[in-house]
Amino acid sequence: MKLNLKSHAKINLALNVTGKNKSLHKIESIISFIDLCDVISIKKKRGEKHNISFQGKFAKGIGKKNTVQKLFQILDREKLLLNQKFRVSITKNIPQKAGLGGGSINAASILNFLNKKKVIKISEKKILEVCSEIGSDVILGIDPSSSVLLSNNKIKKFFNCPTLNMLLIKPNFGCATKKIYSNVKNFKKPKFNNPKKNMFGYKFLKNQSNTLEDVAISKYPQIKKIKLFLEKTNNPEFVRMTGSGSTVIAYYKSVKDCNSAKVQFKRKFKNCWLYVSKTI
Repeated sequence: MKLNLKSHAKINLALNVTGKNKSLHKIESIISFIDLCDVISIKKKRGEKHNISFQGKFAKGIGKKNTVQKLFQILDREKLLLNQKFRVSITKNIPQKAGLGGGSINAASILNFLNKKKVIKISEKKILEVCSEIGSDVILGIDPSSSVLLSNNKIKKFFNCPTLNMLLIKPNFGCATKKIYSNVKNFKKPKFNNPKKNMFGYKFLKNQSNTLEDVAISKYPQIKKIKLFLEKTNNPEFVRMTGSGSTVIAYYKSVKDCNSAKVQFKRKFKNCWLYVSKTI
């Protein structure tokens, strides 16, 4: 039996770095998932090893040490798969090093699937441990929905949030997450400790920011050029980088405005990836 899973891109509508512990920065973030997705094909196989492969527009450069490989190594080590082996093929439609969480959500989508189909028997506590070992944002992809990540690492989920229309722009370079975070010098006081549904509306989001944006711009001035151009194109509600970059997103009231902005942007900038999307 072969199944196809959709692994949706994650965006940070707002993000604040609130401090740092020994190894990781503490963040709070307003998070949504969008209709852009990788497609994962998974089925059982015979043999002694899992077979994991990537294809598609953004598969180039994915090495053997990837999030999906890491997930299966952990599941084998913990004997959760009971010696079952899988063939996994992932079509990569989400760019790498883009601030869209592609690799993390791939791993989360597979773990979620294996758990829901009762291929593995795993407690909520163990799911959290497995996710944390793979990467800090993997847990967000377990039952993906609009979420507020609090500075104490707790997650508050929300449903039936307003749909946001957006134009995603990724320049022809990516931002390395560790490099961006290592240059954060100033921390903000937590602002999202009392999460509410109105945080997912344009009115609230307009007045927020992404702490990592200034750091990324100092390293890659092209991000600022993209942002400034978008701010003057079709009157967006706001324009903000997602995650540690390099994707910049312009948010609009209508899909028509998104498509019009895309045409205007293409005339001015070459060698960028553009995608009109919406939250799910």
